[in-house]
Amino acid sequence: MGQIRGVILDVDGTLVDSNDAHARAWVDALAEFGYQVPYERVRPLIGMGGDKVMPLLTGLPAGDGKGKQIAERREEIFTSRHLPQVRPLPGARELLARMKEEGLKLAVASSSKQDSLRKLLALVGGEGLLDTPTSSDDADRSKPDPDIVKAALRRLGEPPEHVVMIGDTPYDIQAGARAGVRAIAFRSGGWGNAELSGAIAIYDGPEDLLRNFEKSVLAGAAVPGGRRGG
Repeated sequence: MGQIRGVILDVDGTLVDSNDAHARAWVDALAEFGYQVPYERVRPLIGMGGDKVMPLLTGLPAGDGKGKQIAERREEIFTSRHLPQVRPLPGARELLARMKEEGLKLAVASSSKQDSLRKLLALVGGEGLLDTPTSSDDADRSKPDPDIVKAALRRLGEPPEHVVMIGDTPYDIQAGARAGVRAIAFRSGGWGNAELSGAIAIYDGPEDLLRNFEKSVLAGAAVPGGRRGG
């Protein structure tokens, strides 16, 4: 692996414990429009964006008509009903701070809408530690398509071989791979080792990676100006 200069981070399930909340928001919104979809069917799809989830659950396109109404209502329900219960994952802000100290450029590649992403990052307290956020508003297609990762790469200004992605779902790993970016995976989103097997390393979550930072692929990978790179 070449020298790592940047890290692209997913947010939901990676920095904040929000995957269950997103699934419940989908269930609630769909029910209001007459679609009785069990939570167990929705939960494995979290990590994709609405452009993928909507057709899979309803057969409707996400971008217009009834599909757009459901998507907008899902966003409202998540923000008002479920977001107040969402908490950052242990060690999330400390991990961001450690990577920043190492001189690594940090970007976010999330399937959440920009407004939701801003609120989630505020929970972590990491807004000032990130060089650039990238939301689903910055890409035509969500994960596992590579659009969001490629957008984050452009904003970082680094080639894919010098960047790693950190995520919690197979969709993060697949999106990274399609953009030429290797992935570190967290189990904190609810997936196991088998589903995350495409990652170069797997940890329980931010706290676990932070605890094992010196043994990780990120150790000593800083650019000039960081704690190790100066």
